Amino acid sequence: MAVYTEVSFDEAAELFARLDTGALTALQPITSGIENTNYFADTANGRYVLTLFERLTHAQLPFYLQLMKHLAERGIPVPRPHPDRGGAILHTLAGKPAAVVDRLRGRHHLAPDAVHCAMVGDMLARMHLAAADFPLVQPNLRGLAWWTETVPVIEPFVSGQRAALLNDELAFQQQFAASPACQGLPRAAIHADLFRDNVMFEPGDDGVDRLGGFFDFYFAGVDTLLFDIGVCLNDWCIDLDTGRLAEERATAFMAAYDAVRPLASAELRGLPALMRAAALRFWISRLWDLHLPRDAHLLKPHDPTHFERVLTARREAPWHYIRP
Repeated sequence: MAVYTEVSFDEAAELFARLDTGALTALQPITSGIENTNYFADTANGRYVLTLFERLTHAQLPFYLQLMKHLAERGIPVPRPHPDRGGAILHTLAGKPAAVVDRLRGRHHLAPDAVHCAMVGDMLARMHLAAADFPLVQPNLRGLAWWTETVPVIEPFVSGQRAALLNDELAFQQQFAASPACQGLPRAAIHADLFRDNVMFEPGDDGVDRLGGFFDFYFAGVDTLLFDIGVCLNDWCIDLDTGRLAEERATAFMAAYDAVRPLASAELRGLPALMRAAALRFWISRLWDLHLPRDAHLLKPHDPTHFERVLTARREAPWHYIRP
């Protein structure tokens, strides 16, 4: 959520005048993240997020926005896209595709405990069930095909040992993806980027946190549900300094997920491979963003060595969830 395209208040106000949100009263750039241009936008009627899409096209975006609409209509707490008077939820601003969605209330928990991980696991399973009848199909654009295309591009920027690790893991994932074990895994629309900073929690009146919602669906795509689980385990349930799995949190996450959508035996067997896949995906993308950056105001690229450590830890110590 860096700022690549600067938008004036008047430009944004003209868009909001065509929506059901009320007149714009405040506009503030969001500095976190790296993919799109985002602003917090306030009106007399509520609080919203304005997004200008820097890579995704008008042709690709209906999948993401319609998925959010689909999930919201089924009770999953996600940002609802707002239509113009003609009913369109995909807009154009400053020559870029744009959307306006509800701003979720609450706060991030960047140091989650087992209770927070269980809440995320429970809601992720509910989201996967709600997505089962989503009719649109679009592949995970940062999936295996993108890894295969991108590794040769970033390889000149990394050391020999790191290049060897990248290529060895890519070969493993290509082989696993072609196997009957992987091809038989359940698939549907997944979030694919459900990190700690893409989830909100709200404190209840009793002082106990409740999950407020999932957001930033702009890496979503149809892929194995297990990949979504792997992404979450690699962020919510690890020691950030070493990349090693925090087993109490991982078990709490998996038990909560499994209670809502019981995992098939093939998914339980495939989990270590998909945890490796999720680590590889984000290592590649962070190397790409670091060595081949785009111009942006307020851009803050993430450290790629973090996911190198995570991938190494997943390879050295594969983790299998065992039901209690």
